[in-house]
Amino acid sequence: MYIPKNNEETDVSVIHSLLKSHPLGTWVTKIDGELNANHIPFLLDPDRGEHGTLIGHVARANPVWKSFSTTENSIIIFQGAETYISPSWYPSKHEHGRALPTWNYAVVHIHGIPHYIEDQDWLLNHLNVLTNEHESGQPLPWKVSDAPKDFTQNMLDGIVGIEIPIKKIVGKWKVNQNKQDTDKRGVVSNLLARQDSQSSEMASYVNRFVLSE
Repeated sequence: MYIPKNNEETDVSVIHSLLKSHPLGTWVTKIDGELNANHIPFLLDPDRGEHGTLIGHVARANPVWKSFSTTENSIIIFQGAETYISPSWYPSKHEHGRALPTWNYAVVHIHGIPHYIEDQDWLLNHLNVLTNEHESGQPLPWKVSDAPKDFTQNMLDGIVGIEIPIKKIVGKWKVNQNKQDTDKRGVVSNLLARQDSQSSEMASYVNRFVLSE
């Protein structure tokens, strides 16, 4: 991934925050000489391994768990907020006209070699952790134990666990870092005026790089 120096994100806490808020990863691995992509919600265990470990599962019917490369790193892509940015949002544009549209986005690429897990106790614990994570904000959180045992067993029989120890993390935040503070504040103001969650999240990305008031 091409990353200009001012777009490189190295703050681990910022990267982990994106993984938590946007857990659906695009897992790309090589199978029989071709790239294969799957979309999987991952959990991050930051304390396992040098850079942490990604944890997820796939359907047993999905051949990826039998075929992923064990010699070349997979890449798992996590996409944060992204949005079009109009040049009319920059106060400087109205002074000299030298402004162009752009697209803001934040992405994380994780590199590592996966392995699969079929242990039933591991799978049940994984489903409990994954479910509790994503049900925590519900008025009446659903638990795996709410389902009949035979139903849960069928579910366990139909999945395979995936762990990917992280070898490298690459973060790119393309969020107007190259603009002067007045233009950044113009972007933030117009994003917030949209009143949608993605624009609000992008506004927080940009606002982080506003150095002066």
